[in-house]
Amino acid sequence: MQINNKTKILVTGSDGRFAKILKQKNTTLNLFFVNKKQCNILSIRSINAAIKKIKPKAIIHCAGLSRPMDIHEKDINKSIDLNIIGTANITKVSKINNIKLIYFSTSYVYEGTKGNYKEIDPVKPFNNYGLSKLGGECAVSMYENSLILRISMTEKPFYYNQAFTNLKSNFLFHEDLVFMLPKLIKKKGIINIGGKARSVYEFAKKYNSKVEKIIAPKNPKLPLNQSMNVGNLNKILKV
Repeated sequence: MQINNKTKILVTGSDGRFAKILKQKNTTLNLFFVNKKQCNILSIRSINAAIKKIKPKAIIHCAGLSRPMDIHEKDINKSIDLNIIGTANITKVSKINNIKLIYFSTSYVYEGTKGNYKEIDPVKPFNNYGLSKLGGECAVSMYENSLILRISMTEKPFYYNQAFTNLKSNFLFHEDLVFMLPKLIKKKGIINIGGKARSVYEFAKKYNSKVEKIIAPKNPKLPLNQSMNVGNLNKILKV
């Protein structure tokens, strides 16, 4: 199946931060956004109803639970339901209907200690959020007509007044990914998605001259080199 600018693509989680930016900035893809009421990912029946109504050839699965990050420690039921079971349901329906599935995962599936992680490297999430997204990946990986994007992104402008000088990542902004998507959605497998590997402070300072430096404490729940190798992404974007 070829995906082009006329292909109907259903986007779950339309009330989420990224989906709102995608709705504002997209100029290329033929997107149909659904919220929880229109497509409850915990209900196969609800998902099927949305599929029957829209008849998409692809799904961009953004729905799930992210921030506040400690919610995944305090309420594991909610984390499991929305990020693992909900994603498994989307995968089941995609398989039955032969729909291409693009799943938004996270760089947090990596251990975050040595950095420069490649897609083929072992995964070892350092918190429950990463574990929940990896659980979703397990379901999606069972379906061959799928693409998993391991993403490191944040809001623009930078959300915080302070930024770590000793924590390295690949942050990019939501809108940066919007412009990448048309070149990505035709792919399959797993792709690391991020910008230049640098400290969070270096990233934030470029866009907010008033951001203050802070040092991240040594904490296994906050490893200091979360950077990924984005060589495969850069090859795709150049093509």
